[in-house]
Amino acid sequence: MPTIVEHLADFAAGADGRSLPEDVVSESKRILLDTLGCAVASLGDAGAQRGVEYGQFLGGSGGSASILGTGTKTSVPGAAFANAELVNALDQDAVLPPGHVTPYVVPGALATAEALHSSGERLLTAIAVAHEMSYRIGKATDYLRDIKDGVVTIPKVIGYSSTLFGAVAAIGVVKGFSGEALADALGIMGSTMPTNTQRAWMMHAPSTTIKYQLAGGMALSAVTAANLAELGHTGDREMLDDREYGFPRFIGTSRWEPAPITAGLGTEWTFTPFQSFKPYPHCRVMHALFDALTEIVEANDLAPGEIDAIDAWGESFVMQPVWVNETIRNPRDAQFSMTHGLALAAHRIPPGKDWQTPEAVFDPSVLALTAKTTFQEHPDYTAALTSNPAARRSRVEVHARGTRFSGERGYPKGSPSPDPVTYMTDDELIAKFRHNVDGVVSDADAAAVVEAVYDLENVDDISTLLNRLGPTLTA
Repeated sequence: MPTIVEHLADFAAGADGRSLPEDVVSESKRILLDTLGCAVASLGDAGAQRGVEYGQFLGGSGGSASILGTGTKTSVPGAAFANAELVNALDQDAVLPPGHVTPYVVPGALATAEALHSSGERLLTAIAVAHEMSYRIGKATDYLRDIKDGVVTIPKVIGYSSTLFGAVAAIGVVKGFSGEALADALGIMGSTMPTNTQRAWMMHAPSTTIKYQLAGGMALSAVTAANLAELGHTGDREMLDDREYGFPRFIGTSRWEPAPITAGLGTEWTFTPFQSFKPYPHCRVMHALFDALTEIVEANDLAPGEIDAIDAWGESFVMQPVWVNETIRNPRDAQFSMTHGLALAAHRIPPGKDWQTPEAVFDPSVLALTAKTTFQEHPDYTAALTSNPAARRSRVEVHARGTRFSGERGYPKGSPSPDPVTYMTDDELIAKFRHNVDGVVSDADAAAVVEAVYDLENVDDISTLLNRLGPTLTA
């Protein structure tokens, strides 16, 4: 009987971009466009710049893979590291259970595709395979919003390392690995997997600026595993079958339900109904509240100085140090502070990279309103989550002009839900991309990138698309 690793390897090796379901093709293109925009938007961020500099340290200059938005090239490992840091820097990248997937699985495949002058169809297939695989494996392990005895309970060990099976598979797809080579790559990835450190990040606030996991390090691990397999190293093919001594044990998951990993694999695609996009550069737990708050302040034309208090109720599990933190030392702290995020949203700054500038983060008006803002658990949050895993029951009240303005949301913008308004349309994603690259990429180049991404299966050489993201290139 084939092992789980061998099943996954055969799935990746046999994936054919020409026969992917329409929704898989569509979401994979949308993921790529959003990812490119998120990377370019981060170029002014100090934390992202550290990732760029380390990527250049790893790969030097004059290589075959781009550091997105900079007009410079380096080695594939260097570009994968730098671009992962760029994509994740402002926390506006796409999300999919087990949480963040895209910043870990796309950069290695993207850098490899550019270096090999691979087709858009090959990259499209790699993106689809990576997200499908990551979603399936993630659902087999502990999840951030697991409900135990009627309570949303954060596991003692949590993180996104499981996504790296998808990341290494994506690189293998781009390189055209056989099933045998992919099985070795997956096995090597399992044996070299970074530990899941997210719970420490949650509990130790103000927290580390490398965030829940170092995106660059994750992407670099996948590049390493794939290339070692190509060079002839062999991998542990029993890694995902052995609960006692394999991946489930040393990754720290208390739950291991592997049957869905391979059920219908290759014929059924399962990730697209759960793929979400982020309108705001802030932790996803606050987005439904931002939606409601923005509507209130805009509909009533409320100025920040008129607001006496903001009270909010939302996700129950986030009463943890990293989210209740109000010590804002840098934009990374601001990305996760619930009260600071609400105060910033009340200032009606258009969502995007402008939220993360030092001028916005440390605005005295924002900091003053932070002190007037509270956050509590919504009493109906768990019940709503039980009925629909996409539900994020949220309520916000704004006290201003002697009046209490209130708003509620059941689902945040950007997620598929029973409310069609929450779906982020292509036009909305394109607008987000255009805003994110504004000031770096010319309008003509931005339009060319959008056109190429939405016609990705007909792009002969992915490098022609990425070359349009350089800051000095024009049509």
